[in-house]
Amino acid sequence: MDTSITHYLRLVTSEQLSLKVNEPAAITIESLSAELFCTPRNVKFILRKLEAAGFIHWQPGVGRGHRSTLTLLISMEEVMENHFLDLINGGKMKEAVELIGTLEPLDTNGMIRQKLLRLLNQQMGFQSHTETTSGQDTLRMMRSRRLGNLDPASVYTAFETYLLSQICNTLITLDAQSGSFQPSLAHTWECSEDHKMWVFYLRKGVRFHHGRTMTSADVQATWQRLQEVKSPTLWLYRDIEHTELDGDYCIRFYLHRPNRFFLHLFSCIPMTILPYDIDSSKQLVGTGPFQISEQHNEVLVLRAFDNYYGLRPLLDQVYIWFVPDLGSQDRYYELQGTERLKMSPDEEATKDIDYPALGCQYLLFNFQKPGIHHHPNFRQALRIVYDSAALVAELGGNLITPASSFLPWKSAQQHWSEASLDHARELLVSSGYQGEPLLLSCTINKDMRVAHWIQQRGAAIGLHIELAASIDNLQPEETTFADLIMAEEILEQDWQYGMIHYFKTLSNQFNVCMSSDHMALLDDKLDRFTQLDEPDRITLLDEAEELLRSNCWILHGAHVNKRAQLNQSLSGLQTSDFGFMDISKIWIKP
Repeated sequence: MDTSITHYLRLVTSEQLSLKVNEPAAITIESLSAELFCTPRNVKFILRKLEAAGFIHWQPGVGRGHRSTLTLLISMEEVMENHFLDLINGGKMKEAVELIGTLEPLDTNGMIRQKLLRLLNQQMGFQSHTETTSGQDTLRMMRSRRLGNLDPASVYTAFETYLLSQICNTLITLDAQSGSFQPSLAHTWECSEDHKMWVFYLRKGVRFHHGRTMTSADVQATWQRLQEVKSPTLWLYRDIEHTELDGDYCIRFYLHRPNRFFLHLFSCIPMTILPYDIDSSKQLVGTGPFQISEQHNEVLVLRAFDNYYGLRPLLDQVYIWFVPDLGSQDRYYELQGTERLKMSPDEEATKDIDYPALGCQYLLFNFQKPGIHHHPNFRQALRIVYDSAALVAELGGNLITPASSFLPWKSAQQHWSEASLDHARELLVSSGYQGEPLLLSCTINKDMRVAHWIQQRGAAIGLHIELAASIDNLQPEETTFADLIMAEEILEQDWQYGMIHYFKTLSNQFNVCMSSDHMALLDDKLDRFTQLDEPDRITLLDEAEELLRSNCWILHGAHVNKRAQLNQSLSGLQTSDFGFMDISKIWIKP
């Protein structure tokens, strides 16, 4: 921050000086010296700079016993806003974002921060730089939390998984509408009659972002890497015995038992193909439409990959700025200068698109901790407190329908009515609850309203729930301090993979919080999953969810809506996994 601004902020926030804008105040050089942490001689130099900048008016005292007069000419809000705009107009977006993060000690009511966030948001969206013959089309996006793990072997959050799909490619893809698999890095594939040997034939001329051509050795190395880094998804690949390369463009997978789910496993993010000659834990290099050109805590910059084997993106660059405590979880894809906050629904420049998410919010019990939540009657009581029908009726908003399953079409089959809290009180007493507090952790970014709602309904029946502070990017294993965890699971468009991945990956809250006995029951039920045909797999997933539901190991809450607000001039709008826009297809309509 500019030193003049720093000095001004010390003056305007000083409790000892108690200065107010446009109100002259008698003051001594000695008192200013103490507040500015400098010598009296330097005070006079600083005052001249502040006056030249238009921040203050300084009238030195004349003669012995006459005090000087200092008048603040501009508010702290104006100073910060002007400095913020200077940074943005100077192309210093990183410094502008950092400035917002430094405001908390000065901005006690949060008003300055909110104003700067609105100004920042106006700089988001699409920019077309036409001053050169080539032109550069740039899209800016904001996220209200820090960037998480971008390693395909261990990624567990929806946004980061979505980003990987823009940077990397899998051997094949699943068309969710038709349910059929489509070629990607492999142009065709086949399997033996007994489904114990699978062959992928690779495209020729596919290049990684660092320039080398992809071969079957990269596919083999990607599979081996999952084992080397002990990927949380290894359970899904346990049937593979070994691989065999047949030249640079053919790879065979030999299994120790039939696997009819095998193609799903090679269309999902853990098996995005990575180069064998790059340490992917330090540098992410893929074959996708975008490559990473810059990565910091505050920003991720994606650049179109000109040598992409498919259709080159129509955008040239995408800036994703990470601004914690942004306040909203909506997704924004806008043109520069479009005001997104408090946008009227009939405004022609923008339109809202709703994406009912495949998945739901839910409440999870931490069985790694001792406590009353191990008693089934207590969990039944909390099932009534966290009543899905009441939750949607009373809170509404992005909570659109009650959930009894991760799958909205399953929940829709149930007849919904609100349960009685009187029955919950009876169950609570029968469980032996003695009034001990239970700690509830919320992993749903910045949305504590449901947690407060649970707390209030619990208090109505004598249940004491304390809320843990919301922490950005809390790792699943870091939630085990709590008795209860409120979470959200959004599934891939390949919902069968999404469900089995939820049940069996080691990197999510569910697997971290379940007991070994619970997981043994679930493992026993799901052991045959990959050997079954699709109808039998679906039945097995229903049975697995019923095991969770009937024992109240987790409590389904509500299905959620993910809203995107976008400018009318943005075209080529298509959704990818988790309801995010496929930025490789977006273009600007003049």
